[in-house]
Amino acid sequence: MTKPKLKKGLVQVYTGSGKGKTTAAFGLAMRARGQSLRVCIIQFLKDKPSGEVAQARKLGIKLIRFPGPSCPGCRLSREQKSRLKRRLQRAFSRAKETVMGGRYDLVVLDELNFVLSQGLLRTKDVLALLREKPAHVEVVLTGRYAPKSVVRRANLVTEMVEVKHPFQKGIKARKGIEY
Repeated sequence: MTKPKLKKGLVQVYTGSGKGKTTAAFGLAMRARGQSLRVCIIQFLKDKPSGEVAQARKLGIKLIRFPGPSCPGCRLSREQKSRLKRRLQRAFSRAKETVMGGRYDLVVLDELNFVLSQGLLRTKDVLALLREKPAHVEVVLTGRYAPKSVVRRANLVTEMVEVKHPFQKGIKARKGIEY
């Protein structure tokens, strides 16, 4: 393992109903790369091509994606939910290996809060990871509905609050702005 660049890694949570949680995490990742930190972003339930993913790869940010249903908020049959839970458990195992390996200074677990809120992974497993992570690794969890126990464990919590959104006026997602 190469020498860590951070002396003290903290836990950050970006949550809330407003837009910008993933965008904020990618901004932090770019800032970290600009200071030569080693960065990995692990995305749960996302697979659409987006501008930030393309740019992150150009900057040398390791990106691991675990796609989910095309409509994460949709109702799933019992069998679909069971399959998704198994897939997400494998994804979380990979995330755990990434964090615990200590190779990265910053690891972003994008949409993990939402996954937890839906009961697709156990919050206690995530809390154990946050407790046992190497001291130099900064971990960021994004997604709506962050569990209270995760919020209590975090060193920094930012809640994005939707005050007004163009979707409310029928304006669809725009390439380069929303994705």
